[in-house]
Order: sequence, then C-alpha cells, then structure tokens
Amino acid sequence: MTFPPKTKPTRILIIIGTVTITLITLLTSEYLINTASNHPESSATGQLFSGDSAMTYAQAQCDIGPRPTGATANKATANYIINILRQTGWPSESQEFQYRDKPIQNVIGKRGKGSLVIIGAHYDTRPRADNDPNNPQLPIIGANDGASGTAILLELARVLPTSLSREVWLAFLDAEDWGNIDGWPFSVGAEHLAASLKRKPDSIVILDMVGDRDQQIYFEANSNLPLQTTLFSIAAHLGYSANFVPRIKYAMTDDHTPFLTRGITAVDLIDFDYPYWHTLQDTCDKIDARSLERVGRVIQQWLLEP
Repeated sequence: MTFPPKTKPTRILIIIGTVTITLITLLTSEYLINTASNHPESSATGQLFSGDSAMTYAQAQCDIGPRPTGATANKATANYIINILRQTGWPSESQEFQYRDKPIQNVIGKRGKGSLVIIGAHYDTRPRADNDPNNPQLPIIGANDGASGTAILLELARVLPTSLSREVWLAFLDAEDWGNIDGWPFSVGAEHLAASLKRKPDSIVILDMVGDRDQQIYFEANSNLPLQTTLFSIAAHLGYSANFVPRIKYAMTDDHTPFLTRGITAVDLIDFDYPYWHTLQDTCDKIDARSLERVGRVIQQWLLEP
C-alpha cells in the first residue's frame, strides 16, 4: 500500500507490508550477526576518518550561504571542492552543462585502478524552503541536506590512501534539489553523470542527509539489498547498530535512482527522519561530527576491504 510522502512531493514514502519487513529484518539481522566479525579494521596505510575534520568541511559550506544551482555561491562551492581535491592529491574533472538555462557543474575526484566504485553526494541546496512555516520562499542553508554528504566525501579525499585496490570516484553532484520547483525534476546532475558513463560501475553509494544529531539510517526500499547488508554489517562491527537499523522504512527517489534505472547496483544512505528538512532551520547546529564520522568510517572501511 502506497501513501503520499510526508510533505515531500516526489520522494515517495512507502509503508511496506508488515510480513515482508519482518522477514527481511530477521534475515538481515542474522546476517549482520554472522558476518560482523569478517570485517577487518581500516587499513593502516591511510588515516582514520575524523568527524571533527568533516565538520569543518560542512561548516565551510554553510559559511558560504545558500548554494542553489546557478547561484554564485553554488559556483564558489564547486571551486571549494576542486581546491580541496587538489590539496588532497585527487585528480578531478568537471561536467559542465546547462539545464533550462542554468549552469550545472558536477565535480568528480578519481583515484585508484581496477573495478569502479562511485561515492556520491549533492552539494547544491534547495532554492526555496518550501516546508518552512514562516518564510517558504527563502533559500535554505542545507547543512544536512547538501553539506553533510559533501563534507564526508571531502574527508574521504583526505584520509583514503593513494593506493587503492579499485578505482574510486568521489562524485559531487549538482542540481539535486530543484525538484518540483519551476517544473524541474530532482537529480539533474546525477542523471547527467549516469547517462555519460563510459563503463559500468560495480556499485554506487549516495550519501544524503546523513549528519542529523539524532541519526537513524534505515534500509531504503529501492536500494540494492546485498550492498546495503554489507554496509550495515560494517556499521554493526564498528559499534553503530543503534544508528544503522537494518529494516526498511522508506522508499526514496534520490540521486541513486538514475543509476538503478540503468541496472547499476546502487544504495541511498539517507536519514529521512529529519524535522528541519527543506526549512530555514537546516543549519550547522543541527548536524553532529559524530554522525558524520559514523557514516564516513563505514564507507572508508568498505572501500579499503579487498
């Protein structure tokens, strides 16, 4: 049975049948218990992901101000990302194109050789706080919805070793959050990247709204279940079971969707229980370094596994 989302126009909330959820949860929980010990600690060849460091990247984005697609602040954010990638030794490229007369820029850092894995996050912010009760026409800061995932990618750029067993792309995606404004869809930048791929990635993980102080990340119904199970198993091994809940709660249309529709294994890590979503209250005091660190260390661990 499908219900409309709680105030979100095209990201659809689905309440899955109780029997299905229970079965998936029981099977997955058993898997997590049985496989948690199979994950080694992060490789000593790189540095350990720091939530405090990631928080500085998030704060820097918030300090720029609202960063909607096409705005000067959006371009400043792209330049900031490129500069951090340069400082951390990641070759980068930009995908620059136009959509409905607005300039759009995806930034992609690349490192390693072998099978391709993409970690993605959108860096743009919503141009209107359409869930704000007082000023719905003003643009949001987007600390959680924009800066949090981007901050984790930037910290991964700092801590991942130069020698990786696979090719890793850190994809900073533009134009995710214009959806249902002026006739725009969501995930314009992600769609462009997915359509432009010359080789099929093994997998892609999207990080969206992952910095909430009250962090609870659930399985997402549309995401690849085996990959979700792997990531949540790593989280359990790292002691994050209270924050990574192996149970389906939402079905999302997000930046993973253009990859799923092309048959690519994709996962959306998202904490959609965030009361400040698309409001002017989505500011840096609503996110937490520990939340960023948990997600970052799970992704770091996964990327460093053979």
